[in-house]
Amino acid sequence: MATPLESRRIVIAGASSLLGAELKTLLEESRFAACDFRLVDEETVAGILTEAGGEAALIQPVEEDSFNKAWVVFFTGSPAFSEGNFQLARKSGAHIVDLSGEFAGHPEAQTWLAKFDVLAGAQFNKDAGIFVVPSAPCEIIARLTIALRPWKLSSLTAVAFQPVSSSAGKAGIEELESQTSQLLSFQSLGKEVFDAQAAFTMLNRFGSASRHNLQSSLDILRREVRSCLPADTLMPALQLLHAPVYYGTTVSACAQIAASADAVALAQSCESWGFSITAEDAAPDNVSSAGETSLQLAPPRADLSNPGAWWFWAAADNLRLPAANAVKLAEQLLE
Repeated sequence: MATPLESRRIVIAGASSLLGAELKTLLEESRFAACDFRLVDEETVAGILTEAGGEAALIQPVEEDSFNKAWVVFFTGSPAFSEGNFQLARKSGAHIVDLSGEFAGHPEAQTWLAKFDVLAGAQFNKDAGIFVVPSAPCEIIARLTIALRPWKLSSLTAVAFQPVSSSAGKAGIEELESQTSQLLSFQSLGKEVFDAQAAFTMLNRFGSASRHNLQSSLDILRREVRSCLPADTLMPALQLLHAPVYYGTTVSACAQIAASADAVALAQSCESWGFSITAEDAAPDNVSSAGETSLQLAPPRADLSNPGAWWFWAAADNLRLPAANAVKLAEQLLE
């Protein structure tokens, strides 16, 4: 007899993060609303008052019994937090779902996207040791790579632009806001989070004193993308840059494919692999993708100076998209 949802415990580990909060909201709007929610996070943020299931709730520090009787544990905090608490969560026998990127490419991990069995030619395995829900830029790049295979894809270079909400969460948002105000009023610049000017500038690295490292984030993105793609599929060349925006992932990509390709056919292929093609005069951006669970893609454009080269521009909500995918995964685990 199936266990009723009211008796299933869901643990969100990293509950104070923006991604954790987004996931909790979507779970409470789904068929899992009646579940028993437990919110845990690092010691430094324990005690924060929030709500779960319509009732007041405190975010608790991780303790020996934090994952007891859990049905599923979602890791939504930092990669280091996921790594440090994985073994304790595993002892509970719960399904482990990682949204932090820490376990991308792990031997026991199954990367999950909607229709993943079609995307990568793999069967869904309910008994996988870990499920990895990739980030929004990873999903854009992986789906684009698969969509372009019929045109003899010989190279794909993608640059993902990371908002501060992905790199440093609430603290990053507050520093970007304060730096913007300080620069406009000619005040000295606070750099406690990024150890660099994050406002009005693009960066490929933060300052040496920052806890946040773009190279580490790029390494995770590469592992995520590789774990999504079949072994015989070309691995794209990737770069990750800081963008001075609060929310939303954007990706610019250039593909070298067969010269016989045309814009209509390319757009149709991308659409069949999960993209929503926007109008010519309404290119996707951080604002248009906010609150959406779709992958928005501008119509492909040929590079007229280089036959066979095509440019792609895509956008997605960096919080809502992976959170919605995690909820879909939980629904599949119920079946």
